[in-house]
Amino acid sequence: MSDLVRVEVEDGIATIRLDRPPMNALNAEIQRALVAACAEVTERKDVSAVIVYGGEKVFAAGADIKEMEHMSFTDMVDHAALLQDFTRSLARVPKPTVAAITGYALGGGCEVALACDFRVVGRSAKLGQPEILLGIIPGAGGTQRLARLVGPARAKELVFSGRFVDADEALSIGLADEVVDDEEVYAAALARVRRFVGGPAYALRAAKEAIDRGLEVDLETGLELERTLFAGLFATKDREIGMRSFVEKGPGKASFEGA
Repeated sequence: MSDLVRVEVEDGIATIRLDRPPMNALNAEIQRALVAACAEVTERKDVSAVIVYGGEKVFAAGADIKEMEHMSFTDMVDHAALLQDFTRSLARVPKPTVAAITGYALGGGCEVALACDFRVVGRSAKLGQPEILLGIIPGAGGTQRLARLVGPARAKELVFSGRFVDADEALSIGLADEVVDDEEVYAAALARVRRFVGGPAYALRAAKEAIDRGLEVDLETGLELERTLFAGLFATKDREIGMRSFVEKGPGKASFEGA
């Protein structure tokens, strides 16, 4: 894995740390490293939840435009798959994920945040998809995930204009889930996912899959997906533990094993 992306695990929570000062521009090296980091946190049994963090000053100010400036059409045909692979890999991590956002989360940086389940945002943060100002459109999932999160009309206004959104507006339109003081962003992200450590891992995985995949299909197909995933959890030990604990002790007292 690249030195530009680190995976640090403590108390069941993995932090994927972007570290390419000064702005964490998402070049191809970081994109490939993010794919590898997502595979690592997916496979590790000691990881129950994931934080994506760019540091105290900036989340990620976008793709590396200097790297892309002189690409030809055929160069971008080859590179575009990687552009979507790194955000798709993050979206497919079968564990709760949260973006801890300080400073700028623009372009590809915003698309990384959109690929997470939750977004905790510092008060001075700025989010947006300014690709239109370069004569292009978002290419790492922004047109699709932003529209699903905030609705098509708001997504079109943001993408068409390329304007930045501050923390309060991000919260009001559903682009952010929580706004805190800048210095509290990482701690708030930790608090948000700490509740999932020691939880029923396969049930959490099934819940995430049911919601994410269900959004892509019609209601009847989504209900069938939910039914299949629900029934499958009766093969897990955690289901036995959870139901037995409920009957004997009442709700919320089970000690799950993640199996």
